[in-house]
Amino acid sequence: MRFGGTGGSAERGRRAGAALLGVTVAAGTGFAAGCASDATTAAGGGSVSLAVSPAGGAGEQRPDAPVAVKAERGTIANVTVTREAGTAKTAEGGADGDSDGNAARSGAKAVEGSLNAARTQWRSRWTLAPGTAYTVHATAIGLDGRTRTVSTRFTTAKAEKELATQLEAPYDKETVGVGMPIILRFKREITDKAAVERALEVRSSKPVEGAWHWFDEDYPGPSVVFRPKEYWPAHTDVTLNAHLAGVQGAKGVYGTKDQSLRFRVGDSRISTASENSHQMVVKKNGKVVRKMPVSMGKGGVRKYTTTNGVHLTMDKGSPVTMTSGWEGIGPGSPGYYSLTVYNAVRISNSGEYVHSAPWSVGSQGSANVSHGCINMSPSNAKWFYNFSHRGDPYEVTGSDRELEPTNGWGYWQLSWRDWVKGSALKQGFKIGPSGSVPLPAA
Repeated sequence: MRFGGTGGSAERGRRAGAALLGVTVAAGTGFAAGCASDATTAAGGGSVSLAVSPAGGAGEQRPDAPVAVKAERGTIANVTVTREAGTAKTAEGGADGDSDGNAARSGAKAVEGSLNAARTQWRSRWTLAPGTAYTVHATAIGLDGRTRTVSTRFTTAKAEKELATQLEAPYDKETVGVGMPIILRFKREITDKAAVERALEVRSSKPVEGAWHWFDEDYPGPSVVFRPKEYWPAHTDVTLNAHLAGVQGAKGVYGTKDQSLRFRVGDSRISTASENSHQMVVKKNGKVVRKMPVSMGKGGVRKYTTTNGVHLTMDKGSPVTMTSGWEGIGPGSPGYYSLTVYNAVRISNSGEYVHSAPWSVGSQGSANVSHGCINMSPSNAKWFYNFSHRGDPYEVTGSDRELEPTNGWGYWQLSWRDWVKGSALKQGFKIGPSGSVPLPAA
């Protein structure tokens, strides 16, 4: 069975699955594989009864419908839902997001869920992997003191198409700067962004407030970016758990695997460069550690003007070959150049680097002469290159060309109010060691 869905969200699927039309266990019953039409009658007298949804033998199930267990005339003692070891496949031929069709073997994995306060209902928290078998074991204690157990098995339907993703930043186990965003890119159009966003869980060792924001400028699909309201506290451990298996991002498009990412925020390293004073000040954990003369874009035209605002260091290389290709000027054309630079730290997607420029040392500290990059002496550039981590904030002041939020990682250019507006759920979260707690919607 191929599962295309109806285009509804995971939340609607959860509500649809809450009917608990499933397995009913009567006194003395061990394993139930069918359905009973009247739980009260089947249970008999005052014995506890258990209803499980999805029911075993009921055909392939929606991966975005919840697993639910309900007890009557008693309380639930334990529920274990396990993803069986095997291969989760899509109808496209891949396995667990493996685009070349090779099977990705998965070991048995417990499904996370929670009980209500009365311990009469249990519900899975996240969606399920498509094309996968699950077993349910539930035990309840009746008002008469007797225990009842049900064990059942069901299979989720395969997805027609895979919700393919790429975690762009940060890298797993990377140490990053205090401005580092979490960037998740999609390789297809997403029509139910709220369902996707609900599946993204961020945890941090120190409490912060943060939110997701969607950008649709990317091709072939959008990107969703997480950043805190203020910079991350220094020396914070952060985890992303993307519970995307079974999430329907668009009609017939389902996540086939979960993803996780762990990174550490290191020291606070924040640099400020002024186009007016031609000076750059670098702070580490709030203290000035170095001041350096610089030269910025010479201006005259927009493309030669260094962008103003909060940048983030994105990557670095030594050497880096810079050409006028970003201006649309190729070899043999007037104004063409090709230049090899060293100790280059990139701060945008519009060709801006902080780099060594021995040819402009005489202008550094007094005049702006570059094509838009920030020039430094070889010794200062080498120091800054070794000092920098991805995600360090780099603020440029005094320029009349404002950095666009989508130019590189210019996400801090958006106010917090505007950032939260870009969330599909229109809300931020309180993030801490135990997970994300939603804040009131904006």
